[in-house]
Amino acid sequence: MKKRNHWKLMLQLSGLVKPLSGYMVLAVLMGLAGHLCATFITVFAGFALLAGLGEPVPVSITLLFICMGGFAIMRGILRYGEQACNHFIAFKLLALIRDKVFLALRRLCPAKLEGKEKGSLISVITSDIELLEVFYAHTISPALIALLFCTGISLFLGSYHPVLGILAMIFFLMVGIVIPMAVSGLNGQAGMRFRTMSGSLSSFVLDSLRGLPEILQYHAGDKRMKDMREQTEALCIEEARMKKLSGWNTAVTNTVIWVADLAMLFVSAWLFRNGMVEFEGVVISTLTLMSSFGPVVALAALGSTLQNTFAAGNRVLDILEELPVTEEIKGRETIEFSGAGAEKVSFSYGQEEILHKVSLDIPRGAVVGIQGKSGSGKSTLLKLFMRFWETGKGEVKISGWSVDKINTANLRNMESFMTQETHLFHDSIADNLRIAKPDASQEELEQACKKASVHDFIMSLPKGYDTLVGELGDTLSGGEKQRLGLARAFLHDASFMLLDEPTSNLDSLNEAVILKSLYEERKGKTVVLVSHRKSTMGIADRVYSVEHGRMS
Repeated sequence: MKKRNHWKLMLQLSGLVKPLSGYMVLAVLMGLAGHLCATFITVFAGFALLAGLGEPVPVSITLLFICMGGFAIMRGILRYGEQACNHFIAFKLLALIRDKVFLALRRLCPAKLEGKEKGSLISVITSDIELLEVFYAHTISPALIALLFCTGISLFLGSYHPVLGILAMIFFLMVGIVIPMAVSGLNGQAGMRFRTMSGSLSSFVLDSLRGLPEILQYHAGDKRMKDMREQTEALCIEEARMKKLSGWNTAVTNTVIWVADLAMLFVSAWLFRNGMVEFEGVVISTLTLMSSFGPVVALAALGSTLQNTFAAGNRVLDILEELPVTEEIKGRETIEFSGAGAEKVSFSYGQEEILHKVSLDIPRGAVVGIQGKSGSGKSTLLKLFMRFWETGKGEVKISGWSVDKINTANLRNMESFMTQETHLFHDSIADNLRIAKPDASQEELEQACKKASVHDFIMSLPKGYDTLVGELGDTLSGGEKQRLGLARAFLHDASFMLLDEPTSNLDSLNEAVILKSLYEERKGKTVVLVSHRKSTMGIADRVYSVEHGRMS
């Protein structure tokens, strides 16, 4: 995670407001006018009190009361307008940020997302982005409003005597800047710890739900509950610490405001006693200060609440700024598939070498088998053909072109990739298949499923192709999911098919049916079969063996 100080973080988050800057200006103007209306209700009431005491005032008492009523009405209208603008900005930006995050995840996928905790990612997409609402709706415009408002009030009080204006500004700075910064410093990395712990707990819960059958089978529920309780209690302790600091923040802020009001009363009284201000200056300056802390109190409260928001903002920006392992390639000429191969390819995950000087030739129209033990690098080689990772050394080529010189969309269109684990969405079987070809007709779906030996099974279901698949495909067996994954590969109808263990979850009969279909449908296609089963290699024109990352 990148380290950003709070000022840099706020600047980066504020930069996202640019498309909605007009609404932000409107919110600031309405907020400023609204707070001035609220304050001058009290100020004009002070003038009315002076008039009642026989002191000279600038306008008639009738006009004072009319203005106070007008200020009260306008305060409500302006407050509503300010909040409406702020929340429109906030929720519009949250939608835009979610869109940016999803685009970033697509860009980073799959290499940068392998090994990341899915629960933590879900936490970023949901609660972390939601927390940014505090910054956009309750921080940017309130800070600008407070700056303009406090400057104006200080100048107004300074018109009675410069000392009164300076005194007011000192207390405004204490409440609006010094206290929030002090509280933020005391909080340290509490917000980041809280968000990280929350993400870890989400991952733990998600992992537990997915592994519920195993937990029940092996009576691991008590341990799992104990671990979950410990994480929850640790999270509660961290939150309690933050809440306690928030309480101290409120107490200190209110104390400073009380001291400020007394200080203004005593200083203005001392100035009056020494003939430096009139009695009006004592009453109006004290009442004005008493009624003018609203904007800075809103900032003072942010000292503790913003810790969570800044932590969330950091996690969101980390995703937005993270660079993918492979950049998308555009603007190059489109090529047709005419064969593939690898030339002395070496590849490592970190310090661990997976492939070492691997070379193979995949002629157009051939069925090429790659076999070897688990962990020998077979699946990694297919991912390099898909350009999910950059090749460390050597070249992976399609049609004589290095894959890092081919348009990404062009490369994907030429390839059908079936992974070892088929992911099914909580949707109908038909829509799950159409991921491979969104405009596929019903006839095309059925043809692909017949090739994958899964059509008859689908038709035996009550709603056929409209049958809903449970979350993560849990309502289907491993073999059924695998055959649907193979049907997707057939539906995509690419020239180059990369099949990673396509029959690992199938019995001998279904394996034979699918291999027969692959062999019969090979016309115009080039197929790479990765498997540890020798029986799967029966249809291969040539077979390569991989042992410890070396090809033989």
